[in-house]
Amino acid sequence: MLSWATLTLGLASAAVILVDSFIGGYRQPVRLMELVWPVTALYLGPAAIMAYRKWGRPQSPRWRQRYGNPPKKPRLAAVVFGLYHCLSHCALGAIIATLIIFNLGIDSAIEPLRPLYIGDYLGAVAVGVAFRYATEAHTGGRRVWAAIRAVVREDLLTVSTVELALFIWIALLEHFVFGETLRPSNPVFWFIHQIGLIIGFFAAWPVTSWLIHRGIRVEAPGTLP
Repeated sequence: MLSWATLTLGLASAAVILVDSFIGGYRQPVRLMELVWPVTALYLGPAAIMAYRKWGRPQSPRWRQRYGNPPKKPRLAAVVFGLYHCLSHCALGAIIATLIIFNLGIDSAIEPLRPLYIGDYLGAVAVGVAFRYATEAHTGGRRVWAAIRAVVREDLLTVSTVELALFIWIALLEHFVFGETLRPSNPVFWFIHQIGLIIGFFAAWPVTSWLIHRGIRVEAPGTLP
């Protein structure tokens, strides 16, 4: 019941943001953010709605036409936006990879979760490259390489930290709490991932803050000052 409740809350929170963007007319200046915000809501729930209303909605042209320039964002907003982007890579990568792995029956006799770990990580990196590709300037054949370089330079360390925290969390619960490999058809499986992504969010905070402080990571794609 708890798992169903948290999953429903996440889906409802994502729906609220989608309705506000597409029906309310508060479209984001960079369309990528219209994916990042609802994906963030899948695991942060109402907290993502609060962040969206404070930092996301004021980015929209409609908001700016009505109220002028939005309030200046605090310094921590750059870290939060960077984490939202990288966590979106991880969340979408986990959903895509998990469904593929379990539907194809890919398994490991030694470690049942190993294909899931590999698939989730590769999925997160692939989604990150796709995100960067969507926001890179059109540079012909170099656009793909520009996206890959941006992911390796700015996102890979954060994504790796999130994935490591997520894998440790899943492994501990699978081995010491449930004693079996949960399947995607079980709502507890996705509830565990929700909690794991939140753990990964805080685990990757120092890394993302360091990358921004060192100037390695710039403002997250799709955001305005």
